[in-house]
Amino acid sequence: MMIRQIQAQCKFCQQLEMPALQQVIAPETLRRVLTQCGQKTRRQRKLNLEVVMWLLIAMNLFSDLSMGRVLEKVAYGLRLLWPPSEDVLAGESALTYRRYQLGVRPMVALFRQVCKPMATPETPGAFRFGLRLMALDGHVTNLPDTPENAAYFGRSGTDRGQSAWPQVKGVYLSECGTHAVVDVGFWPYNTSEHLGAKRLLRSVEEGMLVMWDRGLHSYDLIEATLARGAQFLGRLPANVKPLLLKRLSDGSWLVRLLPSEPKRRAQHEGVIVRLIVYTITDAARSGYAQTHRVITSLLCAELFPGEELACTYHERWEEEILFDEIETHQQAPDTLLRSRKPVGVLQELYALVVAHYAVRFLMHEAAQKAHLDPDRISFTRALHLIDLATTPFALMAPEEIACYYERLLEDLARKPLPARRLRAFPRVVKRKMSTFALKRPEREPPPRRLKPFQEAVLLI
Repeated sequence: MMIRQIQAQCKFCQQLEMPALQQVIAPETLRRVLTQCGQKTRRQRKLNLEVVMWLLIAMNLFSDLSMGRVLEKVAYGLRLLWPPSEDVLAGESALTYRRYQLGVRPMVALFRQVCKPMATPETPGAFRFGLRLMALDGHVTNLPDTPENAAYFGRSGTDRGQSAWPQVKGVYLSECGTHAVVDVGFWPYNTSEHLGAKRLLRSVEEGMLVMWDRGLHSYDLIEATLARGAQFLGRLPANVKPLLLKRLSDGSWLVRLLPSEPKRRAQHEGVIVRLIVYTITDAARSGYAQTHRVITSLLCAELFPGEELACTYHERWEEEILFDEIETHQQAPDTLLRSRKPVGVLQELYALVVAHYAVRFLMHEAAQKAHLDPDRISFTRALHLIDLATTPFALMAPEEIACYYERLLEDLARKPLPARRLRAFPRVVKRKMSTFALKRPEREPPPRRLKPFQEAVLLI
């Protein structure tokens, strides 16, 4: 392996990058994003804004490390080549200052430039009926409990009180075959998912089959999806009663769906869709013996059989696996985001999704070269191998990186997962309530200096 040569008269931060991810996120892309957002580093000491963007991505790959240790990890390979007497690493206060100097816009712009659909027609499970399978769904994320986060994002609430943490509502548009997030939006908790879903239709295009759950069903979302030239497949809420028009050869129905507003109904607005009613006959599966209804814009029963469409709808659950990858494996277990202010939260969330996309991009590349389904590549193993590759890639000469990138892809595919087992789990939790009292402001002790424990003990 040829060792990287340090450029003379160049500062440490100007050479600090993450070469293992440069096939996904090119350094030129970061510079272009910063230019477009009007962000320029006037004085480059130990940090510049390009390095800050790399660190934001890296901290969502190495989420068990503090920001200072993330910087140490990313910089370790380059520091081995740098004169040892020179102090080149910024402190944690400088990292925080630079983060908030960068703001949210560059990370949003980077997400939109990098995160695109990646599946090809050869990707197993990514297409059905020649249409790219896409899932649209909302997800709630807990945030650090600070006054700033609570004031901006809010909390969920029930008759038993408010949630323990402030929460942000995200709506995700993802590619089912690769788990790639291709568009996302984050809003305060009380924002309607319908508003977010309609906004994400900006990334929907012809040749896509967009799937959503009954919680996102709306007449306007259907109209907007069709206006984009895409097809849809969604579950119908029990309270929606479409007008039956015609029974088709496979047992499905052509129906007329009307808007809920009386004025629009009076103007004879409506859309023709296809209704598929089915049940689950396996007692071991969730939804057994219940009636399920899905509607679709794919109207021809001969080209799009109802039974196959019912099975296709359940591919939407791939997005739930995506949420598990992010919250259970990519982030450290049982931890919250790091950011204590709303600007930092939004910045961190977009960096989190960019980091997830980078991992999934490498997994898809590895699966293609090995002729595997991307589902057979382990997400947790991919995180581990990227961790291992961080230092060696930083030591390599630029002309060597392409060769070792191919070896990284080979390693990702070297131990494929077994084919998925048939599994079903009820939607239940082990412990719904706790016997401990809720933490409320009136129960917090007043601030005061504590005595040593031995001085506080009094025998009676």
